[in-house]
Amino acid sequence: MSNYEPVGQEVILGKNSRVTILNTLIDVLTMKETVDLVEQYVNTKTPLHLMGVNADKINEVNRNERMKQIVNSCGIINADGASVIMASKYLNKPLPERVAGVDLMQHLVALSAHKNYTIYLLGAKQEVVIKTAEVLQEKYPTLRIVGVHDGYFKEDQWSEIYEEISNANPDFVFVGITSPIKEYLIEFLQSKGSKAVYMGVGGSFDVISGNIPRAPLWMQKCNLEWLFRVMQEPKRLFKRYFVGNLTFIKEIRREKKKA
Repeated sequence: MSNYEPVGQEVILGKNSRVTILNTLIDVLTMKETVDLVEQYVNTKTPLHLMGVNADKINEVNRNERMKQIVNSCGIINADGASVIMASKYLNKPLPERVAGVDLMQHLVALSAHKNYTIYLLGAKQEVVIKTAEVLQEKYPTLRIVGVHDGYFKEDQWSEIYEEISNANPDFVFVGITSPIKEYLIEFLQSKGSKAVYMGVGGSFDVISGNIPRAPLWMQKCNLEWLFRVMQEPKRLFKRYFVGNLTFIKEIRREKKKA
């Protein structure tokens, strides 16, 4: 674990309400409301760790005090999981919709191309992140990509990463690195003074680059995107989704009984 001082509670610009699900704060926001709110952070140069939580992340919050501190201190916390939306309704704390990370990233990239904001891509294998940049640049010719870096570096190189990002001075940094290293890294970069909007994007670079296909639209609409992901990477994701979801459901039922 990193030995730096935590950033602490971020400035919260929005006036939207929040709910608590299994010790995790979540904003009551739609996709559009999220994009509009994120732009306020960009325009005011207010640091933001844009967080998305699914069942797996909430499970991590409840077994990792450091992760709990990081997640609940973020300026924006979205529900990035169908199970979280269903749980919110079951607990009578309804959230409006799933704000999927890969979709939110693309909305913010489109916004950046339109408003001349700059982006930095950090994570994945070198060939994947470069291909992601090429795909985005082709789709949005006016997009300003000010930096690209793979995700294969050690903690003793974090200061070098900070210097590269600081020199590039992006408005957005999209981070495609596995948790919880991703969250620790973002906290470190913010602790050094970076004022960009940081967003962890999971496997979005793999999807955008075409390295891994995304679930068909009908599976997305039926809340089965998680199953498609397991089918693509069963060895890596079976435990996370099947065992993790059972744990999540068990804890949600326990919370319902307390209400």
